[in-house]
Amino acid sequence: MSRNERGVYIDPNGKKTFVPLENNPEVFTELVHKLGVSPELGFYDVYSIDDQDLLALIPRPAHALIFISPADVYHRVRAMESGTKELTYEGCGDREPVIWFKQTIGHACGLIALLHSVSNGPAKRFIQSKSLLDELLTEAVPLKPLPRADVLYRSDDLEKAHMSVAFKGDSVAPLAAEPNGYHFISFVKGKDGHQYELEGAWSGPIDRGALDEDEDVLSPKALQAGIRRFVEAAEGNVEFSIVALATRPSY
Repeated sequence: MSRNERGVYIDPNGKKTFVPLENNPEVFTELVHKLGVSPELGFYDVYSIDDQDLLALIPRPAHALIFISPADVYHRVRAMESGTKELTYEGCGDREPVIWFKQTIGHACGLIALLHSVSNGPAKRFIQSKSLLDELLTEAVPLKPLPRADVLYRSDDLEKAHMSVAFKGDSVAPLAAEPNGYHFISFVKGKDGHQYELEGAWSGPIDRGALDEDEDVLSPKALQAGIRRFVEAAEGNVEFSIVALATRPSY
C-alpha cells in the first residue's frame, strides 16, 4: 500500500520503501540543511575527475563524494571485492573511524549516502546542535549496526525530510514501488586518515587506504583508490554521476 500518493510504500513483506532521490546537488543541499547541517556546506556537481579546469570549480577541500553507479558497473566492481552483502560489521561508538549505516529502508541508498557524507570527516563539525541529525546521531552512534539502522527506520521526521525533497530535481521521480537499478556510494575521510567507501547495502565500511593529511577525497590518490575503479569498470558506460560536499565559498 502507499502511505502518500506517490510517496512511501510498504511492500508485501512490510518493508518501508522510499521514493529514490535524484543525485542532484541542489536536492542534496536542501535536504542536509533540513536535517540540521549548517548552510556553510553544500553539494557540487563533479563533471570530470581528469579535467583540472573542471575540478577547479569545486571548493576544496572536498569533505565527501557521492557516486551513483548503474547496476552493471556496480556489480562488476563488487564481484572483485572480498566482502559480501551479508552484514559482518559490528562497529559502534565513538571509536569507529567512520559512522556506517546499514540500509534497511528500500530505495534509500541516496539518503544513506547523504547521511554517510555529512556524519563523517570534517563535515561532522557542521552539524548544528539539537538538530534532527544531531539527535539521530546521538541515539544511533552508540548502537551496533542493526539497532542503529532501526533508529533511521523508525524516524518519522527523517521520513518527512526525505519526502519533502523526493520529487524535486531535473527528472520525474519514480514511484517508491518501482524497481531501482542504481547504487549510491559515499567516499569520506575517516578519523584515522583513511578513505572509506560507505554503502548501506554492503557488509560494512570498505577501507580504501591512508591519505596524507593534506589530501582530500578529490585528491588523485583518493580517486585512484575509490571512484576511478568504477569508472574503469564502466567500459564506456557514462550513466554515472558524482557530487562533492564542500564548504560554500560565500561562507
